[in-house]
Amino acid sequence: MKLLKAIKRCLSGRTASGPFLFGILGFSFSAMAVSDLTAQKNRDASLSVLKFSTPSFNLSVDAFTQTAIELSPVAERGFNYTTGEWAELRKGDGYYQLGDVNFRVKSESAVGWTSYSTAAQRGAVEELENDDPGVLTVASLNATLQEGLPLEVLRFWEYADDKLVLRFEFRNTRDEIIEIGALGIPMIFNNILHEKHLDEVHAENVFFDPYMGMDAGYLQAVRLSGEGPVLLVLPHGKTPFEAYRPLLDDPMPRGITFEGFHEWMVHSKAYADDEWREAEPWNKPTSVILLPGESYSIGVELVMAESVQNIEETLIKHGRPVAVGWPGYVLPQDVAGFLFLRHEQPIASLVVEPHGALTIEEDSATQDWKKYQVKGNKWGRARLSVTYEDGTLQTIHYKVIKSETEVVADNGRFLTTEQWLDDESDPFGRGPSVITYDYEEKQKVTQDSRVWIAGLSDEGGAGSWLNAIMKQLVQPDPAEIARMEDFVNQTMWGGIQYSEGPHKFGVRKSLFYYEPDSRPEGTYREDVNYSTWAAWSKEASESVERSYNYPHVAAAHWVMYRLARNYKGLVTQRSWSWYLENAFHTSMAMVEHAPHYAQFGQMEGTVFLLVLEDLKREGLKDMAEKLESAMRERAEHWASLNYPFGSEMPWDSTGQEEVYMWSKYFGFDEKATVTLKAILAYMPTVPHWGYNGSARRYWDFLYAGKLSRVERQLHHYGSALNAIPVLHAYKESPNDFYLLRVGYGGLMGAISNITPDGFAPAAFHSFPSTLEIDGISGDYGSGFFGYAINTASFMVNHEVYGWLAMGGNISKSGGWITMDLTTAARSRVFIAPEGLEVSLEAGKIKRVSYHPESGELRVVLDAKNDYTPDAFLDLKLNGVSPGEKYLLSKFSKNTRGLYEIPLKKKERTLIIKKQILR
Repeated sequence: MKLLKAIKRCLSGRTASGPFLFGILGFSFSAMAVSDLTAQKNRDASLSVLKFSTPSFNLSVDAFTQTAIELSPVAERGFNYTTGEWAELRKGDGYYQLGDVNFRVKSESAVGWTSYSTAAQRGAVEELENDDPGVLTVASLNATLQEGLPLEVLRFWEYADDKLVLRFEFRNTRDEIIEIGALGIPMIFNNILHEKHLDEVHAENVFFDPYMGMDAGYLQAVRLSGEGPVLLVLPHGKTPFEAYRPLLDDPMPRGITFEGFHEWMVHSKAYADDEWREAEPWNKPTSVILLPGESYSIGVELVMAESVQNIEETLIKHGRPVAVGWPGYVLPQDVAGFLFLRHEQPIASLVVEPHGALTIEEDSATQDWKKYQVKGNKWGRARLSVTYEDGTLQTIHYKVIKSETEVVADNGRFLTTEQWLDDESDPFGRGPSVITYDYEEKQKVTQDSRVWIAGLSDEGGAGSWLNAIMKQLVQPDPAEIARMEDFVNQTMWGGIQYSEGPHKFGVRKSLFYYEPDSRPEGTYREDVNYSTWAAWSKEASESVERSYNYPHVAAAHWVMYRLARNYKGLVTQRSWSWYLENAFHTSMAMVEHAPHYAQFGQMEGTVFLLVLEDLKREGLKDMAEKLESAMRERAEHWASLNYPFGSEMPWDSTGQEEVYMWSKYFGFDEKATVTLKAILAYMPTVPHWGYNGSARRYWDFLYAGKLSRVERQLHHYGSALNAIPVLHAYKESPNDFYLLRVGYGGLMGAISNITPDGFAPAAFHSFPSTLEIDGISGDYGSGFFGYAINTASFMVNHEVYGWLAMGGNISKSGGWITMDLTTAARSRVFIAPEGLEVSLEAGKIKRVSYHPESGELRVVLDAKNDYTPDAFLDLKLNGVSPGEKYLLSKFSKNTRGLYEIPLKKKERTLIIKKQILR
């Protein structure tokens, strides 16, 4: 118990000078030593362990409880998917293990549900005799369940059809009908990162993600390194994956190094009627009725996939239904989506809920796949239920949004009106600015116990103004830009960022602080708890030692430079050179004023590379060399580490973005590959908009959310940031469609949670008791940064699915493939068969036509407007600039190496021809 208290103290700590206590927890337990398994059932009396082997797995179960303490691939005996290394700590009451089961039942005569759990009070299970050669061991669980249970419960570990199976059987022993209203199988795999080096967690631990697709559902457990093989948990028989319940009653303290466990819920009606009644579930809640003497069997199968890229192929091999959505499962209303379905059984019916939310029309079949056109009609969540002729039910979860253009416009308008703070009397000098917003209370957040939330810095405070300024890169609006220029020059420069003195160019931790003795009475609200470490003093708030604040400010300067340089009259208060030079100085100030945290990859760190590229384009050689040298030193440090993914936290999922980009820039390709694999380990692709491309993040609701708890966040800013390296890697390997699907899922995840009126929340709550956006804007802006610099349209020719688009709509005529762009920016197109990227610094692309035989492109640009008289175009081949195989005739490049194209009063068509190099 003393140990658990120590864990809790460590998990809840932060420092006064920096937001987070990031030291690894100081305790350790060694994995239980077990000898090599044989092909026979074997009891090791000294360890009280039953050990079994199958062609794929070695399994050890505790003889007392018959729950798993080892599950290792035969090919890699040293790796254990379970929490066996924590066996000594986790052997008591309440600690869930793989092999436990939870359920709620009631009889005809009962009023309410009664809960039962094999983990609640540990007792010896009764091992039963069984002559079935496929049964490894079977036990009655009644002795370890609470008294009064009206069911007989058996647990089987089996080997059936070349698969390891965990199965449960329930038999009604009463003379009355029994209803099972909740039934869950805890998924206990080793995601406990306590007291481990990053090398150890990447080698020894896994993250797991669900696909709550009913009978087509599954769980994937991927080791943090991203290396294969991957453990898949599949339904055995009729075992639908209906809901995913967090096991909050497990005594292991959850925190930065432990997300917690969940269970695969086969039935969830009892929870939906009670604890979850305020939430809209992913799937229809169900229960099961058992007549007197009737039995009911459910279970899961454990199989291996070679890699994350091989998961769908493995599902097909095992006869599971597979769905592939294009462009994903976040569906703008102006996009013609496609859905590809594959299963051994014919499709019997398709049902959309809510009714009319989607339009589904059958298209021509392609090879072994059924193809459907999908159109989003009504904003919000939509569920497509596919029933096959054998009764198998598959659910596919979409989020329908407005067109990207409308979403981004709504967002910009909301930020610069509802979230606009222009109070000259503000005692902390926060106006004019875009400030954190509470959507539930419909008011600006000017005070919070976490002072940075109201202090315009840190991710949780800078998020809103960063969102607002990055929006202008995507969709410039003169009125909004005028406000943001006021913010940059009146509040950021000289406020958030020091404009003079020894800390010049340094970025402070917060403008807001808690120091009642130095402020007039009544300054601080009495209903806010300012007694925690998060209520920084004035001195603490003025610190410049947190490197993570610098990319936000650098990005603001950089966007203002881009707007001033490439458009006419949008930026009026300062020159483009002043903004670019300030972006440079901010980048350098990070390593000078915040060297400790600067050793780690930064969220939005890609902005430093963008600044460097523009310094080079502008011929600012000295600045470019200084910045490149500083960044090389950081990249060389990362190259010296096996897994350079730390941060303020022991493990993090946001530094990978910058680590990858600089590793590629400096030619550290091996480190870039390691980084990409690690990203794919926590960024899945599944037929569910909330999880597809959603990079794992589970603690930032504590620091930047309103509903504060440790919880898997759906499309937190990590999704769009991690999409930057994934899509960069795809452009270098344009036949790797897995990368495109994952990266584009993360990119669209960035705007999936924006409300119809434009509010952008920190993230979406995944707990089934909530399933709703968070109440405040929080740290959303970092995600919009990822969307803004990475948004693009992709034209691909898939070997199975044919010609498809992401970020556009495809049509074919006369040998030409045409894509009409649907992104908000309409500034970038990637033609995958050629590895060619066409991008604009100013102007918009309406459509692109591509002739596969000749390689020729026709690019149609929008007409000019008052602030866009010229378009500036760049061509890159497989990420290399300038493109050597493609030329834009009739136009010359300017001093920055960009084609300068005068726009007309009507659309203008450009011809880009492929050159044959000899």
